[in-house]
Amino acid sequence: MRINKYIAHAGVASRRKAEDLIKKGLVTINGQTVTELATTVKSGDVVEVEGSPIYNEEKVYYLLNKPRGVISSVSDEKGRQTVVDLLPKVKERIYPVGRLDWDTSGLLLLTNDGDFTDKMIHPRNEIDKVYVARVKGIATKDNLRPLTRGLVIDGKKTKPARYHIIKVEADKNRSVVELVIHEGRHHQVKKMFEAVGLLVDKLSRTRFGTLDLTGLRPGESRRLNKKEVSQLHNMAVNKLK
Repeated sequence: MRINKYIAHAGVASRRKAEDLIKKGLVTINGQTVTELATTVKSGDVVEVEGSPIYNEEKVYYLLNKPRGVISSVSDEKGRQTVVDLLPKVKERIYPVGRLDWDTSGLLLLTNDGDFTDKMIHPRNEIDKVYVARVKGIATKDNLRPLTRGLVIDGKKTKPARYHIIKVEADKNRSVVELVIHEGRHHQVKKMFEAVGLLVDKLSRTRFGTLDLTGLRPGESRRLNKKEVSQLHNMAVNKLK
């Protein structure tokens, strides 16, 4: 098995992140630093990443209803609560699939499967990520239309999105809009709304692919079953055909 794939299967990082670790000289096999991506791992080899040995764990997949005020990270140097802290009984070394901002709530996946993570977050696989945003301003078809064509944010054009206006409260000068995107760039949803003149003051992700938050209160989680994981894998594979 190639070294980057081995690291991803061990749940240490996604395959692309594993390649970065290898290039930086942070990976060893049997005590020897590895920098070639084509290097393979054989049975009995001892692989270490940043000085810590790694092993191939059972693959696990969790769905979390992330509350606001929690960091989408494995750890936080400032001591703030992280999404991993909300799943204290999980023995595997899991990490979030993508991220939700500190002040964004909703559906977040966590796993130790690097290949699965790559499939879920890569825009080419076009897996729906559904958000509900409460925005300041009046949402209309005219001002939201640019979202369906894609718009330039931070120098890069977004992929076309879909929207649905859930509610408009003219007396409070605010609206509630559902937005469906396939990407996960930094602050993307907030910046997309801002680009059309609407400022987000509350945001939640309500669906990811075939999954939603049915039965989960904020802070609660559950393990995905094999059928759910298979459905997500198949969504990504079918988009590549």
